[in-house]
Amino acid sequence: MTAYITRRLFFLVFVLFGVSVLIFGLLMTFSPERRAAAYVTTPQQAEDIPRIVAQFGLTDPFPVQYVRWVKEVASGNLGWSLVAARPVTEAFWGYFAVTLELNLFASPLVILIGIWLGTLSGVHRDTWLDHGTRIAAIIGWSLPTFLFALVLLMVFYGYLDLFQPGITSTHTALWVANHPGFTRYTGMYSVDGILNGELWITGDALAHLVLPVTTQIIVVVALLMRVMRSGMIEEMGKDYIITARAKGADKHTVTRVHARPNALIPVITVAGQLVALAMEGSIAVEVVFNRQGMGWWLAESATQLDMPVLMSVCMFMGVVFVVSNLVIDILYAKIDPRIRLT
Repeated sequence: MTAYITRRLFFLVFVLFGVSVLIFGLLMTFSPERRAAAYVTTPQQAEDIPRIVAQFGLTDPFPVQYVRWVKEVASGNLGWSLVAARPVTEAFWGYFAVTLELNLFASPLVILIGIWLGTLSGVHRDTWLDHGTRIAAIIGWSLPTFLFALVLLMVFYGYLDLFQPGITSTHTALWVANHPGFTRYTGMYSVDGILNGELWITGDALAHLVLPVTTQIIVVVALLMRVMRSGMIEEMGKDYIITARAKGADKHTVTRVHARPNALIPVITVAGQLVALAMEGSIAVEVVFNRQGMGWWLAESATQLDMPVLMSVCMFMGVVFVVSNLVIDILYAKIDPRIRLT
């Protein structure tokens, strides 16, 4: 197992190389002035773009520029983010913490609810429970994320005034700003409130997570539920299930011990990819609910052609997907003893 993980992590270098070449190749389609933004680290430098073009040789051949760019990245210089008005490296952790906070609550619920509903639907095939969950899944999967988010925002905030958009309330943000003793250990208010002993801040942050998390669950859980249902239906019709029933195994044992572990294999693949995509940030959710995380940052950077941000996020996603695929393969081996990792 250790050798397998080491080998997969070693291949990460080649994956990042391929991603970086592709990203840099796309970057070369922009003018030297636009690409000079990748080397800007202060607002003052942004006013002297021609000098940066000459200094970094942005009119040089592609291989020369690529090697120079890799050296800058290796030294920790990811450039200056025009959207965040600060270095990309510094801004990244702030935006990532917001997205991570949302997914720490949404992703486990999506997986658990998707597996639970899919199992119920598969076991009770062609019953009212099956039809009801399938209709709900179709509606959830068909609704555009931004539309569902806007409906929730209109009902619960616009009419009921229950859950505000944003990361925290204005009162909480001002209190934190005026209390230097409040340490931002993780950048997530729900966690930092506990670590600082200010549970009311955690409560406020959790209240602002209700609508975004609900949106993520309703929209994404449909796919997992349908995959789990299909897997359960397929497994329940196999010979080993019939044999287990013939030997007197009860329904609970047949469903949870025999059928569900095998039905989980395709679900793990889908769940892993969904979690990896979630780390990029849900653009619709973060924009509608005014949560300035990775999705919001990426959307703003794309509209303003903030190239250093786009390059950094793409490299980050390359790492996320390689690591997520590695975790998926390991989970395969844990669930199915027939799979061996060598």
